Amino acid sequence: MPKLGMEPIRRAALVKATIDEIGAAGTLDVTVSQIAKRAGMSSALAHHYFGGKEQIFLAAMRHTLTVYGAEVRGAMAMADGDLPRLEAIIRAGFTSSNFRREVVAAWLNFYVLAQSSPDARRLLSVYQRRLHSNLVYNLRPLIGDRADQAAARIAGLIDGLYLRRGLQWSKRCDLPAADHVLTLLRLELKGTAI
Repeated sequence: MPKLGMEPIRRAALVKATIDEIGAAGTLDVTVSQIAKRAGMSSALAHHYFGGKEQIFLAAMRHTLTVYGAEVRGAMAMADGDLPRLEAIIRAGFTSSNFRREVVAAWLNFYVLAQSSPDARRLLSVYQRRLHSNLVYNLRPLIGDRADQAAARIAGLIDGLYLRRGLQWSKRCDLPAADHVLTLLRLELKGTAI
């Protein structure tokens, strides 16, 4: 007889185990059995809750995106005005929680999976549209019709610098990644009264 109330606890354990296992391996080349073992349960139970490895990984990425979204919303709630909200959005992408080894590995593998999985591509599209929308919403009062294109440039730089920092290609850089994006933001706002 199943234990009542255990499903959310087990699902959460599997999501955490998925992120940890991918972080340890650095790849999606892990099995449901490895994930389940790390979570302290059988692979049959993992399959019962999620169906397969891709579904478990997508649940793990939804969790990662939920945590990131909460960080963005929290940072924006503390900011007063369009420019401080833009700065909060930018800084939220580069918090230390986003650079934990397992989170970086999950993001890198998520981008790869999105090339072949329609479900992963849809989830990635949700993240990209939300980031773009948040940027445009706060840029529009400052730069009007240029907001859409400026948001695309800023979002592209956020994602690119995150990947570079996540892979530690630019360790020798003298500016933190967020400062590079804030420099682009200042260039986009140049000539406007703030």
